[in-house]
Amino acid sequence: MTRVLKAAKRAALSGEARSAVVFLHGYGANGADLLGLADPLAEHLPDTMFVAPDAPERCAGTPFGFQWFPIPWIDGSSEEESMAGMARAVDDLNAFLDALMVDEDLLPEQVVLFGFSQGTMMCLHVAPRREDAVAGVVAFSGRLLAPESLVDEVMCRPPILLVHGDQDDVVPIQSLPEAAEALQGAGWRDVFAHVMKGTAHGIAPDGLSVALAFMRDKCGL
Repeated sequence: MTRVLKAAKRAALSGEARSAVVFLHGYGANGADLLGLADPLAEHLPDTMFVAPDAPERCAGTPFGFQWFPIPWIDGSSEEESMAGMARAVDDLNAFLDALMVDEDLLPEQVVLFGFSQGTMMCLHVAPRREDAVAGVVAFSGRLLAPESLVDEVMCRPPILLVHGDQDDVVPIQSLPEAAEALQGAGWRDVFAHVMKGTAHGIAPDGLSVALAFMRDKCGL
């Protein structure tokens, strides 16, 4: 039984949504944390709606925050609990995306997944394993989990943009080349990367500009 994800939405500036960007927030945050990015993006993507679900579980360490799955070295959970939590969250997210496309009358190729940190881990895991490819994945400051299973489980290969700060002390920047290598090893051709110089665990203006260009040029928004 999947859990229904609550989501905040920002309507398309033009009044008619022909595409959607789905923001997936990081550990301990919530959907509203990334929905603010809709403001600088909307004027360049007037026919795009922005959707930001809260992750399905309350986060132990932050009373108003949510998590997609537990993280053992932060919350003391076991590796088994973390993996089981992620498997449940994957089902929840897939159900959310399916419902969003039906409700908003959108095709997969009109939807971009935009993740940050743990949200990126969800994007990079879910998108390749869906039957129909989304328009693309914007992956900030995260990592590709279970890279060894990707070759056997991949169903589609949407364009992917990996973005990381070179001063990130939460998720090391080494995660970017590791993800790129694993994706290319699993047959990806459209993998792009950008390093935000002097940026820690966050989204800098240059990274957001590259993400916008990627969504327009490679994802067709």
